[in-house]
Amino acid sequence: MHVIGTAGHVDHGKSTLVLALTGINPDRLREEQEREMTIDLGFAWLTMPNGEPVGIVDVPGHRDFIENMLAGVGGIDAALFVVAADEGVMPQTREHLAILDLLGVDKGVVALTKTDIAESEEWIGLVAADVAETLEGTVLEGSPIIPVSARTGQGLDALTSALQEMLSQVEPRRDRGRPRLPVDRVFTISGFGTVVTGTLADGNFEVGQEVEIQPQGLKARVRGLQTHKEKVEQAVPGSRVAMNLTGVNKAEVARGNVITTPGWLRPTVLADVQLRYLPAAPRPLRHNTQLKFFCGATETLARVRLLGQDQLQPGETGWAQLRLKEPVALVKGDRFIVRFPSPAETVGGGAIVDSNPGRRHRRFLPEVIARLETLAQGSPAEILLQSLERRGPTPARDLGDAAAEALAQLLDEGQVVALGHAQEAASGNQLLVPRAWWIELVSHITRELAAHHQKFPLRAGMGREALRSGLKLEAKVFNAAMTHAAAEGLVVEEEATVRLPSHQVQLDAEQQRRVDALLAQFRLQPYATPSYKESAAAVGEEVLGVLISRRDLVQASPEVLFLPETYERMVARVRDHIEREGSITLAQVRDMFQTSRKYAQGLLEHLDEIGVTKRMGDERVLK
Repeated sequence: MHVIGTAGHVDHGKSTLVLALTGINPDRLREEQEREMTIDLGFAWLTMPNGEPVGIVDVPGHRDFIENMLAGVGGIDAALFVVAADEGVMPQTREHLAILDLLGVDKGVVALTKTDIAESEEWIGLVAADVAETLEGTVLEGSPIIPVSARTGQGLDALTSALQEMLSQVEPRRDRGRPRLPVDRVFTISGFGTVVTGTLADGNFEVGQEVEIQPQGLKARVRGLQTHKEKVEQAVPGSRVAMNLTGVNKAEVARGNVITTPGWLRPTVLADVQLRYLPAAPRPLRHNTQLKFFCGATETLARVRLLGQDQLQPGETGWAQLRLKEPVALVKGDRFIVRFPSPAETVGGGAIVDSNPGRRHRRFLPEVIARLETLAQGSPAEILLQSLERRGPTPARDLGDAAAEALAQLLDEGQVVALGHAQEAASGNQLLVPRAWWIELVSHITRELAAHHQKFPLRAGMGREALRSGLKLEAKVFNAAMTHAAAEGLVVEEEATVRLPSHQVQLDAEQQRRVDALLAQFRLQPYATPSYKESAAAVGEEVLGVLISRRDLVQASPEVLFLPETYERMVARVRDHIEREGSITLAQVRDMFQTSRKYAQGLLEHLDEIGVTKRMGDERVLK
């Protein structure tokens, strides 16, 4: 699941285009509809031709509402960059492009709107060439430019196809087990209470789960979840989420807060960053300058403490420590934007290198700069995790002793999962996989088994080899994964089959009626029972398989079936006879139960096979 964000100059038709694509008017405020101008964030969604649901965040284009725009673009996967064909590139076109560039939103499609009122086809071509030139040197360089008209519908199919193609190249959000929902909207619904919305950046949330609201540290519980107005039991990374919370009221939650799980995310008033200062900035950035700081949906003031230099010239990148006016919940790697407060202007941004440095740095210490450079490359644990993400399932022994400390940290944090038996840990035979890989595999296993159970409801489970083939895993990885999945209670292994814990074979009323009639025949003549073929004809092959698998019937031979109580009684009598007399013959078994040779032979050959008896000539003795 992906989320697209609009971007572009005011009155270039972003909201009108979203309405044309989705049928949803993202301008929800009365003032927006009366002024025909987006003021705050709007939300919509559509289903792509390939079936993928895609969320859309519509942002304001007017320079007075750029800061509202920043609250929406922090969580997007790609951009729908809008330029009006009758006006071309304008100031907020360039500012929005710079923001996307700073945030690293490197996938996008350009919609050249209002082509129905452009001067001519030649003019549209000139505007498209100007847009392409403007994109040069930015993350959106080379993006497709699609002429469209939201009013006539011209080009909308081509735009949708281009968006689908572009999203196919976007990596899905990984679940690293650190759930974070930056809140971009808070409201109440009568009878339900507080609702927050946002784009889930990592991890997942489930109905009934306890959550924490940062930076306040408030506790709440998830009463309900929705994605695109559809109820879900679990929200997944990359999805637009509406979360109904109990335990807090609307006044206690605000845009910029982060919903997470308790215990791991600590708010901070200091952050070490790598700051990229835009070439278009109006003046050098001096030490201790006050800026507006934006990250996710958060906005606060910050003082910039430049490290290793007194000022940054436009176009330069440097190390800095931001002293935030208010606590903010940040994670290493988060992208941020900074703006001059007055006159308001976007001047830079970058990435969080250390979200909790703990103390103010002395500004010109070489060791401070060296540490930041190392952190920017990644800690040992981060580097190891990236290596495992590239390599896939890796035996622990292949990592070497040097990675032991980093591996222990990743295992402790749950970011790496060890597959296989716990006793294999000492020999280094356990397979290590990133948490995201494991979650994706579990999802695949669940889908495969659920589809099998739906198609074959009377089968106890899916064959192991059939499941392995569907998952496209080599035997060693598959066996280790199934061992771990069974240990976690995600699947149930029974001999050569695997099933979901929730799967139970249930006979319908007609099937149960036929089964009752068949079992009555077995009770009527317990030692001369219906054959396998006759039983299958009476209840059906699959239903008979169910009866055998759950031991409602015992199969002694390909054709001979008994009730379990009859079978146990026959085995006990045969054993007792041999213990008294030393041996037993087929004829004696036949006469003992007043049955035919077929049933006596079927029973004795079965006892030979399972190791109760041993044949010696025409007699059987206990093995």
